[in-house]
Amino acid sequence: MASFDQLREQKLTVIEVAKILRVSKMSVYRLLESGALRHYRVGPDRHYRIPISAVQEYLGGSGYELEGEEG
Repeated sequence: MASFDQLREQKLTVIEVAKILRVSKMSVYRLLESGALRHYRVGPDRHYRIPISAVQEYLGGSGYELEGEEG
C-alpha cells in the first residue's frame, strides 16, 4: 500500500511532462508505453498521471534539475 507521502506527491499530465522535458506529447506517450517513465491511469477515460518523482528518476544522471530543486 502507498504511503501518505506518496499519495500527496504532485502528479503531472502528459502535457506537463512534455513541457518539462521539452519534447512532444507523442514522445511522452512512447516513454510511458515503453516503461521508461513510471505512471498510472485514472478515471473512466484512463488518463495518464505521472508522479513528479518519476520524471526526476527519468532525468536521473543527466545533470538536469527541475526548477525549484536544490541538488
